[in-house]
Amino acid sequence: MGANKEQDAEEKAPKKSNRIFTILTRVVWILFFCAILILPLYVYTVSIDLFGMYGGMPSLKALENPENDLSSELISADGETLGRYFRYNRSQITYDELSPELVNTLLSSEDHRFYDHPGIDFRGLMRAVVGKLTFNYAGGGSTITMQLAENLFNTMTENEGALYNVAGLREIIIKTKEWIIAVQLEQNFTKQEIIAMYFNTVSFGSNSFGIKTAAETYFNKQPSELNYQESAVLVGLLQGTTTFNPVRNYDNSLAKRNQVLGKIARHEHITEAEMDSLRELPIDLEKYSVANQNKGLATYFRTVITRDLLAWCRENDRDLYEDGLKIYTTIDSRMQAYAEEAVASHMAELQKVFIDHLQGRDPWIDDEFKVIPNFAESRFRQSEHYRLLVEKYGQDSDSIMIIAKRPREMKVFSWEGEIDTVMSPLDSVKYYKHFLQTGMMSMDPHTGHIKAWVGGINHKFFKYDHVRQGKRQPGSTFKPFVYGAAIEYGYPPCYEVIDSSPVFKVPDGTWSPPNSDGTYGTGEKMTIRQGMARSVNTITAYLMQQIQPENVVEFAHRVGIESNLDAVPSLSLGVSDVSVFELVGAYSTFANLGLYTEPYYITRIEDKNGNILENFVPKTRQAMSEQNAYKMLYMLRGGVEESGGTSVGLSYDLKADNEIGGKTGTTNNASDGWYIGVTKDLVTGTWVGGDERSIHFRNWALGQGAKTARPIFDLYMQKVYADDSLNYEKGPFPRPSEGIDVSLDCSDYQEEESDSVRTVEPAWDPDAIQ
Repeated sequence: MGANKEQDAEEKAPKKSNRIFTILTRVVWILFFCAILILPLYVYTVSIDLFGMYGGMPSLKALENPENDLSSELISADGETLGRYFRYNRSQITYDELSPELVNTLLSSEDHRFYDHPGIDFRGLMRAVVGKLTFNYAGGGSTITMQLAENLFNTMTENEGALYNVAGLREIIIKTKEWIIAVQLEQNFTKQEIIAMYFNTVSFGSNSFGIKTAAETYFNKQPSELNYQESAVLVGLLQGTTTFNPVRNYDNSLAKRNQVLGKIARHEHITEAEMDSLRELPIDLEKYSVANQNKGLATYFRTVITRDLLAWCRENDRDLYEDGLKIYTTIDSRMQAYAEEAVASHMAELQKVFIDHLQGRDPWIDDEFKVIPNFAESRFRQSEHYRLLVEKYGQDSDSIMIIAKRPREMKVFSWEGEIDTVMSPLDSVKYYKHFLQTGMMSMDPHTGHIKAWVGGINHKFFKYDHVRQGKRQPGSTFKPFVYGAAIEYGYPPCYEVIDSSPVFKVPDGTWSPPNSDGTYGTGEKMTIRQGMARSVNTITAYLMQQIQPENVVEFAHRVGIESNLDAVPSLSLGVSDVSVFELVGAYSTFANLGLYTEPYYITRIEDKNGNILENFVPKTRQAMSEQNAYKMLYMLRGGVEESGGTSVGLSYDLKADNEIGGKTGTTNNASDGWYIGVTKDLVTGTWVGGDERSIHFRNWALGQGAKTARPIFDLYMQKVYADDSLNYEKGPFPRPSEGIDVSLDCSDYQEEESDSVRTVEPAWDPDAIQ
C-alpha cells in the first residue's frame, strides 16, 4: 500500500511541474503580447500627451526646424570675428567645419555605435538598465541623438505633465520623450547633421556654448583646427563643465582628457604609442580667453555699433542677442590692430612725458594754471559709486565720504599692465584723471568705409568713446574749412597775404587773434598755402574776414561737419566742438575730389542661414567741385612740403615717393592736440587730451598736436604701408578729370619786386570777391 502511494506521488510530480511550466509559459506569453500591445500604446499616448498626463511634445515643424539661441557675430571686412552679442555665447557650425579628430573623439567617448543605431542604442540601453538594477552602473544609455533631443527641447525641464509628480515615473517619461524625439530627428536629419547640431547645442563652460565658441575660448582655434588632445579636453567637458574645467580644475581635466584619449585608442583612431605620447603633454591654455566686450579688437567700435544694431533690430523685429545675425563691417582687422598698436606705443610714452613734466603736481588746472580745489571730490560726486552710496545712506550722510576715503583692494590700469593695489575710491578718481586719452579713426575716402576705430586707451577702464561720442575744440584742424571756402570764392593757393592780425568788430568791442607765439604778425607776406602749412592764425583770420563766418559755416557743413558751429570770427581758430568722426569725414571730401561720402561701418546684415536681410550703402553728395577739392589737397600737402610746415616732421620713409596732406591742431591751453593726415587712399584723424579740458600739459610746446597726435598717424601709416596684403601703396592724389583751372606754380603769376618783397598779382579782380 505504501509503495503504491509513493508510485502515485512520483507520477503526479512531473504532471504538477508540467502544469506550473505551462502556466508560467502562458504568463510570459501574455506579458510579451501585453508588452507588444501596451508599449506602442504607451509610446503613442506619450507622443500625443493623452489627457495632459505626460506634457507636450515638439511639433513636426519644430522637429524639422529646431532652433536654439545663437549669438550674433560682428565680422570684419577681411573675414575675422571682431566680437559677439549674446545671452549665451553660441555660434553655428556645419559638419564640414569639424576636424576629423574632433568627430572621432566625440563618437569614441559618447556613442561609438552612433552610425549603427536609429537614435536609440538598445544594447547601451539594456546595459544601463541592468547596471542600475544590479547597482553596477557602467554608463548611461543615452545616444548623441537623445542628448540632442534634450538640448533642443529641454525634455527634463519643460512641458511637464500630471504624471511627473508620481514617484518613479518622471524619469521614465523623460526618457520616453527622448526616444521618440531621437527617432524623429534621425528621420529628418543625416547623421552628420545630427553631429553638427549636437556640437552647436552643448555647453563647454567659461561662457562658451557650442563647439565654435569653445574652441575659440580655450585654444583660440576654429573647430576644424582641433587635434586629438584638444578635442579630448573639450569632449571631456561634456561630463562636467566645472568638474573638468581645465582652468578651474586642471588635474581633473587632465585625468579626464587622458581617459578620453584611452577611448580613442580603444577604437583604433590612434595607436597605443600615440596615446601614451599625447598623455604626456600638458593642457596648453596659453591662449585661453573668455569673450567679453573689453577684450579683443575694436572694443570701442563694438560698443558704439551696438546702439545702431539694437535700433535696427527693433525696426526689423530681430533679437540681436539670440537670432544669430551675421553683421559684416568695414573694419579691417589688420588695420585695426595696427591702429591699436600705434595708439598704445605712442600713448604709453606720452604718458611718461606728461607725468614727468607735472613734477608731482595735480594736472587739473584753471586758465591761470592754478590747481582747481576739490576737483577729485567733485568728480567722485558725479560717479555711479557715489549715487549708490546716496541711495543707501542719504544725501547728507557722513558715511559717504568715510567710505570714499577708506582704502580697499582693487585692480587698476597702467601702461605696464593691470596692477593689484590698495586704494580708496577717492584716490582712484585722482589716479585715473592723470591719464591722457585719445581717439583715432581711419577711413577710405572713396567708399566711406571706416577701416580702424580706436575710441580710447583701454575700454575696460575707460568706457568713453573719443571718436564719435566725444567732441572737443578742433583748433587749427578747422582752418582748412576757412581756406576751402576761400578757394571757392576765388582765392588760389598762390594768393599772398601779409602776416598781420585783422581787427574784427564783436559785440563787446574788437577782437584780433594772435599767432601761436603770442605775436600779432611779422609783416611777412606769404601765400595762403604757406599760411595754412605753418598754421598762421592771422592769415586764416584775414580770409575769415574777407568771406565772412556764416559762409565758412555753410561750407563746413556742406563738406561733412554736422555739429553746430558758431558763425563768429574766432571760428577761424576752431572754437566750436566737433568729433574725430566728423573731421575725418569732412577731410575725406577733399581726398574724394569733392564728393562727400558719409563715413559708415556696416555693409550688410545676414540671418543665421546666410540670407541677406539688408545691404547698406553710404549717403553721398557732390559737396564741391573736383578742381577746388584738388586745390585743397594741394593746400594740405603744404604742411609736408612748405618750409615751416607743421607736417614736415613726419617720418622720411612715410613721405618718400608719396603725396601726403596733413594738418595739426592745438587749442590755446593745449587741452586738445589734433592731427588729420590725408593720403590718396586713407584719411586718418587723431585727437589726444585729458578726460576734461582742465587736464592738460602746462607747456604748450609739449601739448601741441604735432607732439601728441601726429606720431600716432605716423606709426599707423608706416605699419599699413609695410603690410603688402593690404594693397595700400604710396603715390600721388588723383587729379581732376577736367584738369586744374588755375596754376599751382606761383612763378606763373605776374611778379614784381619792391623793397626785396615778392608780390604776386592775381589773374582776377580782387574787388570781385564777395
